[in-house]
Amino acid sequence: MKVKIGIIGHRKEHLESLVKALNSAVPENCECIALNVELAGEAGVLPKRIVLIPAGAIIEGRDGRCWKNDNPQKIIDYLAAANRDLVLDFEHSTEIKAPAGEQAPAAAWLSDFALDENGAVTAAVNSWTPEGEKLVSEKSYRYISPVILYEKDTMQIVGISSVGLTNRPNLFVPALNHQQKENIMDLKALLKLLGLSEDATQEAAMNAIQKLQGDLKTAMNRESTPDLQKFVPRADYDQVLERASNSEKKLADAAKEQLEESINSEVDAALKAGKIAPASKDFYTAMCRTDDGLTQFKKFLESAPVIADPSNLDGKDLPEGKALNAEQKQIAAMFGNSEDDLKKYGA
Repeated sequence: MKVKIGIIGHRKEHLESLVKALNSAVPENCECIALNVELAGEAGVLPKRIVLIPAGAIIEGRDGRCWKNDNPQKIIDYLAAANRDLVLDFEHSTEIKAPAGEQAPAAAWLSDFALDENGAVTAAVNSWTPEGEKLVSEKSYRYISPVILYEKDTMQIVGISSVGLTNRPNLFVPALNHQQKENIMDLKALLKLLGLSEDATQEAAMNAIQKLQGDLKTAMNRESTPDLQKFVPRADYDQVLERASNSEKKLADAAKEQLEESINSEVDAALKAGKIAPASKDFYTAMCRTDDGLTQFKKFLESAPVIADPSNLDGKDLPEGKALNAEQKQIAAMFGNSEDDLKKYGA
């Protein structure tokens, strides 16, 4: 037999909404959920006995979920084992405000829990507080919302945590439902991060988490004892890097020195061949130091004409005491030679 949660007329045996009431004070492997039931009685008349959970082996929620209630005596035994009256509060303040240290006043106290002839869980309402008596008598509150305990694995209802007065028929209780939605969304987000589908089982999630823990442990072990085939100590790496840098610098210096010797050799040969003027030596030397400059200079020399005959001054000295006349100085200047050059290389 299924009991559909909802309101049909004003009969108190029908439920009108389903709300999770997640909190830290629940038995292991259990969760809380709030059910709304309409209070019976006319205005000004306080109900003396109320139905907490209607009869039925299966209670179906508005969201399609179902809870087993094939052993309602188990709920009575749970309440009897507590050996205390059950609070009837305002808007589930016992579940919401009390854990935060806020006041959670009672509207009344419930006792004498029993099953009626249909198997519904009922309770006697006694010890009304002035505020509770006033608000219920004038119909300021028309519904009660028991917070039931149920096993997560079997969905079996096992007890009642508290009961609250509420006026939210067919709606989730905001504070409890807000917490419920956050937990559901957090679970979906967690499953997504684990690479699982939204409908993955708890066992699959736990296996994925255990695998991540194993991978983390393996990674930490590798960090403390790395594979020397793939990793080297930083000090050794820095030393090898320094040696490589020094070797590269030495090779670069040697190559630069060798290039400079080649440039000087080619430029001097061009001077002797008369293909460049002495005054242009610095220009061609600088040109040869550029990228691919020496190669281009060699190609230039292959087709360059002789612009000056050899002076045949090599190894010859000017007669001592004999200075250059004006014409000799002019000719020397035309070839880019100074008087000192002539003295050095001969007249």
